[in-house]
Formats: sequence, structure tokens, C-alpha cells
Amino acid sequence: MKATAGPGLELLDVPEPSVGPGEVRIRVLRAGLCGTDLHLEQWDDWAASTVRPPMTIGHEFYGEVVEVGPGVSSVQVGQRASGEGHIVCGMCRNCRAGRRQLCINTIGVGVNRDGAFADHVVIPAANVWVQPDDLDPDLGAIFDPFGNAVHTALSFPMAGEDVVITGAGPIGVMAAAICRHVGARHVVVTDLSDYRLSLAKSAGADLVVNAGTTRLREAMDELGMREGFDIGLEMSGSPSAVADMLATMNHGGRVAMLGLPKDPYPVDWGKVITHMITIKGIYGREMYDTWYAMSSMLQTSPLLRERIASVITHRFPAEQWQEAFAAARSGQCGKVVMDWS
Repeated sequence: MKATAGPGLELLDVPEPSVGPGEVRIRVLRAGLCGTDLHLEQWDDWAASTVRPPMTIGHEFYGEVVEVGPGVSSVQVGQRASGEGHIVCGMCRNCRAGRRQLCINTIGVGVNRDGAFADHVVIPAANVWVQPDDLDPDLGAIFDPFGNAVHTALSFPMAGEDVVITGAGPIGVMAAAICRHVGARHVVVTDLSDYRLSLAKSAGADLVVNAGTTRLREAMDELGMREGFDIGLEMSGSPSAVADMLATMNHGGRVAMLGLPKDPYPVDWGKVITHMITIKGIYGREMYDTWYAMSSMLQTSPLLRERIASVITHRFPAEQWQEAFAAARSGQCGKVVMDWS
């Protein structure tokens, strides 16, 4: 819990959350660590301007439904579930038009209301994603970042296309597996960490590139590509990675951008314009097309399940949360999952 404003977290005993009309209480079995949680633990400028302690953080989770509130018929006690962490207003223009991922009044579980680094979490029934009984709990805990990867990767038709992914964090690694699954021709992943690049290679990337030693153009030559990449998936938030990507896009290329930069940076808009490059910003998951796509792909491909699960490299019991956060901060890891069972 973020008990007070400032760096650090505390593991405290607090009352179980109450369930209101239209809500569901879930006993947390697993919780994934996200970069957002690291920001909240470190209490940087963004965290200080966003969160109002005391607040239970955490938004990636899987668990068992233990209580449903009045008016809930879509979820039953005993079901296993993950949760969509963005709660929308239902009444703004985008919500009323069915574009809930674009809600201007979105609030975040574990950021603007109590989250899942706890024994129980309460969310609206509409945000509950019921999972098959036989789903690996660890895999269920990372449906939130898996959804980021699916939303980004499926932004443009990909079959037969040449794809570059900048950033081999857990979402970039999962995106590589998705690109391979849906039939991309070449999948190239760049990063500065050889450890994370090895994860991307195991997840299905044809070629991994350490951007600190090798230019992306050299990777194109190695693959016999002469015209450039058709699709770019930006997962790093790095200005140099974005510049390298734009420099190697084919005319008419399409770029989906998920990585959040720390600061503003310049872009070669002349190249974007003259090369007729389409750029699309990505945030969260489409509600709920992305969730249907995630579940359907995992149900039909044991290999994809294996590759997505492979991004989980570290597991800790909840009481060792400090070690879990240290592992996530080290960068020498994939996804970190904590066991709350």
C-alpha cells in the first residue's frame, strides 16, 4: 500500500473492501508488477501528481470471485477471472458510441482507486474477464500487459508483412510472439539489453538487434530487405529508437506507438509526410475486442500460450514484495509475478 505521500510502500492490515451495486469482489491469487507500480513506489513527479494516498496499488491480477453485489448477473461466485484496469464513465461521447477505450473520464484500478496488491480487490462487474478454470494463474495475471501487446500488434493487418518492434520489455516480447502467431514475414526486435533480446528471440523473433552496437539498417541487410519495414511497433519510449524506426519504414508504412517517453522529443515530420507514414497512438486495451482476441488466440495455440508465459521470468510470494520490486527495477528480468494465494 502507498500509505503516505513519498517513496516506498508498506504491507499493512486493512479492512476487506466492501462491494456495492454492480461490483464484484475478487480474492487475488496472482498479481503482476508493472512499470506504473515502480513509478508509484519511487514516488516520481507523475506519481505525486496523480495518486492520493492512502491507496492500495496494483492493477495486473488474477483471482477467484468471492462476492457479487446487487444487480450483478454476468459473474458468479467461484469463477476465476482477470480484470480490465481502466474504469470508464459510460456517459461521455466515446463511451456512448461504444469506444470505451477512449473514455475521457477513465480512472485506473490501483492508481485512482484501490487496486490488487491485496488479498481482495473490488471492480465493476463490467470490468471482470472470466477465465477458463484450467488457465495458468500466472498467465491470467498478465492479461493486462498481454492486452497492451495485442492492441498494439493488431492495429494494422500483419499477415505477410515485415515488422520491427523497438523495445524488448515484457510487452515487446509478447508482441513478437503475437506477430509470429498472426503470420508476419520478418519480425525484428531492438533493445539495449541482451537479456531481454534473448527473451524476444525465444518468443518468436526472427532477428534481435542490440541498438547500442548495431544499426537497424544492418538488420534489414541481413534479412535481404531492400524497401523497409511495413509495420513498426514502438514499445520503448526512446527517442533514438523512434528515429531509427522511422528511418527504416517503407513508404506507406504504419507505426503503432505504445511506449511512453519520459520527456518530449523531436520527430522528423518531413519523413513522416513525404513517406506517407501512418502513426497511431495506443493506450491500454480496446474494450473488449482486445480481450476476446487474447482469449481466442490462447485457446487455439498451445505454442502461443507457451511463448506468452515465457515472458514471466521471476515469481515471488507476496510477502517478498521488496525483492519483487528490486527484480523489476533491475531490468534483468521479464515479467515479475507475485503469489497472493
